[in-house]
Formats: sequence, structure tokens, C-alpha cells
Amino acid sequence: MREHTTFVLNGRIERVAGISPTTTLLAYLRRIKRLTGTKEGCAEGDCGACTVVVGRLRNGQLHYSPINACIAFLPMLEGMSVTTVEQLRGPDGALHPCQRAMVECHGSQCGFCTPGIVMSLYAAYCGPRDAMPVDDLLAGNLCRCTGYGPILAAARAMYGYPRAGWDEERRVREAEALRSIAHRDTLVLDHAGQRFMSPGTLPDLVRLYGENPDAIVLGGATDVGLWVTKQHRRLDALIHLGRVAELNTVTRENGQLMIGAGATLDDAQAALGEVAPDLGELLRRFGAVQVRSAGTVGGNIANGSPIGDLAPALIALGARLNLRRDSRQRSVALEDFFIAYGRQDRAPGELIVSVEVPLAGSPERLRCYKVSKRFDQDISAVCGCFNVAIADGRVAAARIAFGGMAATPKRALAVEAALAGKPWTPATIEAALPAFERDFTPISDMRASAAYRMCVAKNLLWRCFHESGSQPVRTRLAGAQPAFA
Repeated sequence: MREHTTFVLNGRIERVAGISPTTTLLAYLRRIKRLTGTKEGCAEGDCGACTVVVGRLRNGQLHYSPINACIAFLPMLEGMSVTTVEQLRGPDGALHPCQRAMVECHGSQCGFCTPGIVMSLYAAYCGPRDAMPVDDLLAGNLCRCTGYGPILAAARAMYGYPRAGWDEERRVREAEALRSIAHRDTLVLDHAGQRFMSPGTLPDLVRLYGENPDAIVLGGATDVGLWVTKQHRRLDALIHLGRVAELNTVTRENGQLMIGAGATLDDAQAALGEVAPDLGELLRRFGAVQVRSAGTVGGNIANGSPIGDLAPALIALGARLNLRRDSRQRSVALEDFFIAYGRQDRAPGELIVSVEVPLAGSPERLRCYKVSKRFDQDISAVCGCFNVAIADGRVAAARIAFGGMAATPKRALAVEAALAGKPWTPATIEAALPAFERDFTPISDMRASAAYRMCVAKNLLWRCFHESGSQPVRTRLAGAQPAFA
């Protein structure tokens, strides 16, 4: 067991003890280390001013991701590296290519947002070139004064500058430092009545949660972090699952896509996009790169949010959850996991270990629709997911699920029954619309009225119908989809 947090900060090994385990990385950087280039803006993971780059060793290689330092708790960085904007320039003061591009493309005015933007660019620079469109890359970085034209130009231009030799040498030393501090021991931090537990193996995780069933299970803190920064809650006991390698896998086994509960949304995005292209597109709109680099698949499901977008899509695909408590394991259909608002089918001390997504069926069949006021970084008013199989002009099977229409993500069983076996025609769609009232009683809130939600849900069924015709409709960012079969 270890009693202090060990990580690499700007190339130097840090060992930290004696502070609250819910101290955010941003607070540590600014207040304790005086690294004030990292800014505080929204304190909820939306604006990107606090973006830093986190490094992890994967299969012996250093992998970088941008995260929001404002909602990440410091002990979550155990065994990782953190790079801030102060680290980027060369020993002689030379600018890194991503900094130089921002200067020469005039991508900064007031400068408050600039360090976070530069760190998002740096994370991309360290990864595969052109791994994602620049507008996706920068969706989590707000800028009020420059406008995004010069910033996007900088994102494209940075690869054209000479590579920084000092940066590449620094990354080699950083990887060596990470290897020197790697371990799978359990980290336990106690401070002023608070306890943070970070096991390195699945058996240790199961044991700790069995012994501490009231502890908060912590994934990427993209939700829990706001309990501290916005609600000012004191969290007495947390169990972090980010270091459990067995939970961080995404594999194909026995006709199923198996996603560990600790796998990040970024880790799972490509694999889920292969299962269903529309689901891949939906994941593009989960928060931003910083959020997807930290938030976990298991956490998105376990919090039971009625407006989470992943659950409706997985329900439509027939996904199941694997849960474990002590030596006992069980499997439950995802649609049955959600009981009521704030209540899930999970016993005290029971963990979500993995999600199983069936691989059978046509990948193009799933249609996902997110309706929100903004394209990026917004919560759905309604999320509708349709998995409809058409054979000989009739509905052979249908699994339809919605978010934002009930107290939990919910399957539209009455609508499915109204469609089953019927001809896939406008008359069938029209006849099925009254079934929505039997399935759902939406509420009015700041995002949408109940009447609007009901109207949108019905219209999405119509949209699904029209997009499944013999002539595909170009409504996707990725282009036209094949018709249903």
C-alpha cells in the first residue's frame, strides 16, 4: 500500500501527501506549484482554459490526452505525467511549433484562453497527424475574442514548422520517468477524515468496494468533479478505478464487443463506431476531446442520467452489463438496469465491470439523433436511437430507445409493438405515433418543454423512416448512409 501520490509534472517526479484528496489538479498547479499559465474559467470542464496534457504508458509507448484540470482530482494522476504550457518552450526560449503557429496565425488576443488552446494543439501534435478534424479537436476550447478562423489556421499550420528536437528528447525522458514510477500497488490517502483509494488490480478493487460499499466509485470525474467545484460537497470516501488495467480494455469476444467499465469514451469511440457508424457520430458530440479523454463508459452508464446519450444507443443495440460483487457475478440487460430516477439495479458493493454490445446485425441499421441547442458541448433535449430491421418491406424487428423523455433512459416498447410485423410505410408510422404517449411522459425544464419533446420524438421516427428509403438522405456529417436492409 502506498500513502502518497506519485506522478511526473513537467518532466520531474512529484510525490504529494498531506492535502485533501479532492484537491483538483488545477488548484495544485496554480496555488501550490505557482504554474499559473493554466487558467480557471468555468470550473466545470466546458471552457478548456484549464487544459493540460496527461501522458500514460500504453504497451510501452507514451500516449498523450488533453484533460480539464479543473475537475480532475490530483490523486487520479497516480503513475501518469502532466504537461503544462510552461513546459513547451525550448531551453533557449524558442517557441514550440504549436505556440509559434498560434503567434504567426494571430490566434490570440486577450490571451486568457490561449494556454488551453495551445495544450489541446500540443496533445494533437504528439499524436497521429490529422487524427481528427481541427474543429472537433478544438470543440472544448472557447475563445471570446479572436474568433476561430486564426485558431483553426494555427491548428493546420503547426505541422509545417520544423520539429522541436528538445521536445522529442523531453518526451523520451518523460517515458523513462513513468517507467520508473509504474506499479500496481493500492494507493490509500487519508486526510482530515477523507479517504481516497486507488487500487491497481481488479481483485483489490472488488475487495475495497466490498469493504467500503458507501464509497463513491470514481472514473474520470467528469461528473463527480462538479460535485466539488460547483456543489461544494465534501466527499469522504472515493474509490478510483482508473488504474485497474482489467477495466480499461476494449476487445471482441464471442460475437460481442466487450468494453471495460474504466475504458474512456475516447478509447471506445472507434470500436463503437465500427459497430454502428451513427453511434460513432454520436460520440463525437460527447462533451469535447478533454471530456472524452477522461470520462468512462461505465461512469456514463452508472450515474443513471436520464439525459445521457450513450445508454439509449446501447439499449437499442441490445447491450448488457456485467456486474461483480465479491466473487459473485451477474449479467443484466442495460434497459433493466435503470429502475427510476437516481436508482439502478446495483446492490451495495456491486460494480459494473464491463459492457457487452452484440456485433450481429447490420452496422448501418442503427440511427442515432441528438437534438440540442448547440452542436458541440451541449446536453440533449431529446436523444432518439432506432434499430429497425426491414425484411420484405415489413418491420422484422425493432429496438427503439430515448433519452430525455423519461426519468431514465427508456425503451419505447409500445412504439416497437405498434411497428412489429407491419409494412414499413407512412401509414404504419402514422398509426404508431399515439404509442409514444403510452411509453413516455416527458417533463418541461430549461432545455425543452414536454410538448416539444413529445413532438420531436415522433418526428424522429418519421426521420428514421425517410432516411431508411432506397435513396439515402444526406443528413450526417459523415455523408450519406446506406439504406436499411
